[in-house]
Amino acid sequence: MQPDPADSAVRPGEEATLRPGVIGFVDALVIGLASTSPAYTLAAIIGALVAISGVHAPGVLLASFVPMVLIASAFAALNRVDPDCGTTFSWVTRAMGPWAGWIGGWAIAMTGVLIVGSLANVGVVFTLRLLGLDSLAGNTAVVLVLTVGLVLLMTWICVLGTELSARLQNVLILAQTGALLVFAGVATYRGVTGDSPLGGLDPGWDWLNPFGAGGAALSGGLLLGVFAYWGWESAVNLTEETRDSTTAPGRAAIASTVVLLVTYVAVAVAVLAFAGTDYLAGNADEEEAVFGLLATEVMGGWDWVVLLSVATAAIASTQTTILPASRTGLSMARRYALPRRFGHVSPRHRTPDVSTWWVGAIASVWFVGVSLVSENALFDSITALSLLIAFYYALTGIACAVYHRRQLTRSVSSLLLIGVGPLVGAGLLVWLLVLSIRDLADPGNSYTGQAWLGVGPPLVIGVGIFVLGLVLMLVWRSRDGRYWRERPGIAGDRIQVDEDLR
Repeated sequence: MQPDPADSAVRPGEEATLRPGVIGFVDALVIGLASTSPAYTLAAIIGALVAISGVHAPGVLLASFVPMVLIASAFAALNRVDPDCGTTFSWVTRAMGPWAGWIGGWAIAMTGVLIVGSLANVGVVFTLRLLGLDSLAGNTAVVLVLTVGLVLLMTWICVLGTELSARLQNVLILAQTGALLVFAGVATYRGVTGDSPLGGLDPGWDWLNPFGAGGAALSGGLLLGVFAYWGWESAVNLTEETRDSTTAPGRAAIASTVVLLVTYVAVAVAVLAFAGTDYLAGNADEEEAVFGLLATEVMGGWDWVVLLSVATAAIASTQTTILPASRTGLSMARRYALPRRFGHVSPRHRTPDVSTWWVGAIASVWFVGVSLVSENALFDSITALSLLIAFYYALTGIACAVYHRRQLTRSVSSLLLIGVGPLVGAGLLVWLLVLSIRDLADPGNSYTGQAWLGVGPPLVIGVGIFVLGLVLMLVWRSRDGRYWRERPGIAGDRIQVDEDLR
């Protein structure tokens, strides 16, 4: 069913809203996949993951899937009762009140700010290499300017329309996954047939055992695994613009985690079969270990296929990572949790233009500022993402069980799918959050290698972002308290909202 043309028109005197029904299930699925940037993510983590868990890296990726799919089911359940583009912000507000809802929305918005510039940077560098412009790829000033330009370009495309964004993502995801599958296929074949110059290993079923390397290796690997899967919820942030908005976005979120599982495990097996553990672990500090260093070894003169995969992955994720932050800003502004200006929707493009441009601008400023400090400081800011991701995913899982608490005893499926499952997923993420805080407190676990305020820089950055959010929340509440008069609701009941908000 195509959107009604009448929905595209904004009549004089009417306030513009997001355009409903402009994308479908497949578009939402593609956006969810693109947001995770599979090729870039694998390039960034596989060396470190193998260094921690050895040949059991595929098993750790399999174990990391468990909390992700459980939280994805919570997103799907909450989207059915409240298809709001603010996702975690809106749902946690309904289930647990405005204080928890506001900080959940803040965490989502800030993940975009922290990572968008770095994604664009990888997209620029790999594109220059793909074009044979290695000298420019090594020029810091040129790369910095091009990175900011790419962020602003992707921001502009997001403003132009969700349908245009979806069409671009369909092209980029096809190029990315196609190149990634070719790479994995060639690497596996050469590794299994003994044609690898790096030795390689014979694949075994025990590689899928996440406990094979021990409990400490599993916990450390899971921290990387959570980052690897992060981003699939972008599909749900577009719920108000998706056909069949109460079910399609949730199904797309769950489906994207399954596709990612297959992709990640297949590529992990492939690179282990081709390169073995020593080579990968020895290059764990190289952010582009798999695709930057193995491209020529695996593909020979066809290494451009690998460069294309990473470049398109990073560019696609640059755009799709802007979407959740901008939609969250829109949702927060509509409920007076932020200044109403952030809730402005372009009458022409029917997108949240103000919040989108703000996300792009702040992400650009953050990237330039941290990059000027040092490249290691930039990497430490990305590491801090694990705190924000684990926090708002866990918060969403808890909110699902709390909101549906009166329905949990109606059937076994309800108990498991909207109660026990989300709580188990949230519990695993809280455990990982605690482990992450413990590990990031050690300056030796940071890229900078120096203590900030007596602890590791990533922990300072992560906690600092939460503190800044609390300060801004209190300041805004003192200026406009309407949002804070909302009261939590329960599934089956109407949410209690102050009269001014109706």
